[in-house]
Amino acid sequence: MDRPDEQPRAVESLSAGELIALRTLLADLGQAARRYRFEVAPNPCVGACVLSSGVEIGRGFHLEFGGPHAEVQALRAAAKSGVPRERWDTLVCTLEPCSTEGKTPACRDAIAEAGLRRCIVGELDPDIRHRGLGLKALRERAVEVTLLSGASPLGQVSPHFLSWTRPERLRRKRPWTIAKWAQTRTGQLRPPSDLGEGRWISGPSSLAEVHQLRARVDAIVTGRGTVLADDPRLTVRLPAFTADPPIRVVMDALLRTSPGARLFENPGEGEAGGAVHIIARAGVDPRRARELHRVGATIHTVRSGDDGQPSLREVQGLLWALGVRRVLVEAGPTLLTSCFRAEFVDQVRVYTGAINGGEGGGLAEWLAPERLLEAEHAEVGVDARLDAFVRS
Repeated sequence: MDRPDEQPRAVESLSAGELIALRTLLADLGQAARRYRFEVAPNPCVGACVLSSGVEIGRGFHLEFGGPHAEVQALRAAAKSGVPRERWDTLVCTLEPCSTEGKTPACRDAIAEAGLRRCIVGELDPDIRHRGLGLKALRERAVEVTLLSGASPLGQVSPHFLSWTRPERLRRKRPWTIAKWAQTRTGQLRPPSDLGEGRWISGPSSLAEVHQLRARVDAIVTGRGTVLADDPRLTVRLPAFTADPPIRVVMDALLRTSPGARLFENPGEGEAGGAVHIIARAGVDPRRARELHRVGATIHTVRSGDDGQPSLREVQGLLWALGVRRVLVEAGPTLLTSCFRAEFVDQVRVYTGAINGGEGGGLAEWLAPERLLEAEHAEVGVDARLDAFVRS
């Protein structure tokens, strides 16, 4: 039986010079795609380009979670090149084009519909459920497929995607979890009471970035303590407006969230807020549940853990069942620490503001270099930003 990863005749049709040029191109696309790793995770970093008689006429990358894939971006760029479509002949892609529909249509269809005759691929999809199916579908549509294994190795380009698709995680499904917080220079998550109304650590540039991040997740999770202390709205606001805002999830064991919380206010102009879900432990007061239901909350009950709070394992399963694949935890140190200890944090984003001192505990132990992978530091206005994956 023909295996989808066996393409000897296609490889033999290339000259030694073409093979070297294509491997170099795939390596370049893979390294360029890595720039967006924290924006697309858990999806892979992917780069693609369209060739016409060996000349690159359009290049694209997967830029953000839920956005168009690299192949589609490359086809769009080629359409702006001025080269007639009938002269497009090859698509080069660092990873096997997807064969199933998710947040976007399957890329195999876009490639075939563009009339391309060849597809050069750097790596097979590591997901055992999809491996080789994209190449098979392209061949069935008369697209010649060449696999140049190792030209853009996933272990270098998207190691986080290998973690996301490992068999253990496929068996026990849970969303990709990003822990986000702001801290002072001395590590506290709350500023001194006489600064930022006792709430704000980050500057306006960082706050704008947070709204961009919120727009690229399926759910925002916080704890009842944060709702009590800060009364947040957890909405997405301009310029990061989205027509499909993330659901807002409150971990509240005893349903003590006030029906008057700002979470339940209608979104204002230029603001979008997803449905409010409150997760409590089993056996809560039905009167409280009715009060919160009247103001628009959906109540879920799960088993409690040893600490009396809703079991994080149960919560992860519930979120997955609700269709959540990428979740942002914006909470205080108690809930964040619990998530870290349960090993349910995959990625961190930390803003350090230009403020000294502060109140309460911090999370410094979870930012030790040996706990983090691929850490990247940047300046955002007056703040410092850390993005990193968490070592599993």
